[in-house]
Amino acid sequence: MRGIRILQGLVLVCILLIPILIILFLKGFGTNNYDLPIYFEHGVDNPFQECPVTDTTQHFIPEFTFTNQEGNPVGRAQMEGKITIVDFFFTSCPSICPVMSKEMERVNDMFRDEPMVQIMSISIDPEYDTTKILMDYANEHGAQAGKWDFLTGPKEETYQLARCGFVLPTLDGFGVPDDFVHSDKFVLIDELGRIRGYYSGTNREDVDLLMLETKVLLHGKN
Repeated sequence: MRGIRILQGLVLVCILLIPILIILFLKGFGTNNYDLPIYFEHGVDNPFQECPVTDTTQHFIPEFTFTNQEGNPVGRAQMEGKITIVDFFFTSCPSICPVMSKEMERVNDMFRDEPMVQIMSISIDPEYDTTKILMDYANEHGAQAGKWDFLTGPKEETYQLARCGFVLPTLDGFGVPDDFVHSDKFVLIDELGRIRGYYSGTNREDVDLLMLETKVLLHGKN
């Protein structure tokens, strides 16, 4: 009889310990950090000398001011203190841009009510993509200015920003849609203006990862 009581006592102790062990496990798990890289901590390589000479310190998105679909100035100043997702596109793009814009719709839907997250889609064909055309395109994709801005700016500055600021390959098509070359990447920028990730805007799984890592930055886990 005494042995049974001892066994019952041990079982009771084990039952009481289970919640404590779970709490300790979750507490330990919660302190783990999700490792997000910080790109270009020692500057950006410039093998073709197409970018201004930079030092070897942390690379930040440079100053720029373009015009959004409502005709308002939007640029680097609006990125300060916010998480920004950026891509380069053009409205007459016959290949990857429609897929990228549909995927960016998913990102926009995910963070529609989160004021600390914004999207900027920058046209690489500013001569064609006027504010009127950008507004029509924005409306097609359910984009609200101030949350998802479609931007147009001077061509030379746009290409320099893409290549040297966001470090993305970009070639002018000189008005011929099939001749433009640009990256399919979505770029994740933190509140300090540092690049934290590149994701294929034509790959659903990559865009899912972008949304996850945006939440990581948003909630201060990295």
